[in-house]
Amino acid sequence: MGQPLKEFVNADSVGVLADGLAAALPGFARERFVADSVGALAAMELKDRVRHVARTLGGVLGVPFAEAAAALRACAPGLDMWSGWPATDYVALHGLDHLEVAMETLAALTPHATAEFAVRPYLERHGTAALEIMHGWAGSPDAHLRRLASEGSRPRLPWATRVGWLMTPGPTLPILARLRDDPSEYVRRSVANHVNDLAKDHPEAAVALLAGWRAEGGSHVEKVVRHAVRGLLRDGHPDALGLVGATPGGGRVTALTLAADQVAVGGKLAFTVELAADAPGPLVLRYAVVRPGSRRVFHLGERTAADAGQAIAVTKSHSFRPVTTRVEPPGPRTLEIVVNGVVRATAPFRLTEVENP
Repeated sequence: MGQPLKEFVNADSVGVLADGLAAALPGFARERFVADSVGALAAMELKDRVRHVARTLGGVLGVPFAEAAAALRACAPGLDMWSGWPATDYVALHGLDHLEVAMETLAALTPHATAEFAVRPYLERHGTAALEIMHGWAGSPDAHLRRLASEGSRPRLPWATRVGWLMTPGPTLPILARLRDDPSEYVRRSVANHVNDLAKDHPEAAVALLAGWRAEGGSHVEKVVRHAVRGLLRDGHPDALGLVGATPGGGRVTALTLAADQVAVGGKLAFTVELAADAPGPLVLRYAVVRPGSRRVFHLGERTAADAGQAIAVTKSHSFRPVTTRVEPPGPRTLEIVVNGVVRATAPFRLTEVENP
């Protein structure tokens, strides 16, 4: 198992930020900042660590925000994700009354430590004024800043606070239009994730947007459409299936074979699906693991049939490895095979206690 992310916010990362500020801001109380920051970290999770270091910085700096922001901009090139995240969080906490200076500082920090979370309070407080600045970022020569324009304004940005007025289609579309065919895949994936967020609440608007982009063309439009529509494909949305050329329900499962009808927590369920195409064209394959109160859908594959009746076989193993973010209690389960948005086969099995704890 890899190192927990929270462990990257540590004495070393705080020291890097402290050294940068000490060089940029004469009189900065470096040792006090490090001691007050590091002493409480051990008992904290990731975001609490970031917020604690940012608040400690606010208590130690003792200078007006504009002066602190200038120091952060000066030391930004020496920071990385873990030393810089508390710096962006400091801006989120202390710069809300200084929109222009704060956004300039986040723009300087984001190539070294993304400011996607720190821009959210500005979008909440300043609305379209903050979004207009981000629209300007979409024209930056720096891919990190262009990505921030899309990522920071996502309707459902993971780990971030929700900004109500961004949840409706419209406000961010000019940014997405500017970035949808960006030369950087890093930026384009953010655009696709942004549209995928939009599709969760407004599927018709998302499909119409993607159809329009396809009609307009572009060097990367197909990849962006496929990535952006993935959530709708999982849900079997017929218009989304049409975007990728798939016929809703097209395709039959001729056999579904499970390697065993029981699997222990921590083990894997192996299964094989045999299909026959109803017509030439794409088969978008998903599978779901169902228990009372839960239905989780996963990617199984995509195949393109050349002819009606073409036989296709797919083998997959689903892991029941325990994770801290999800509890999988033992008990009955159903495996569902979904072909072009329609459940075409099911098979029961049972999840059992760990065999060798």
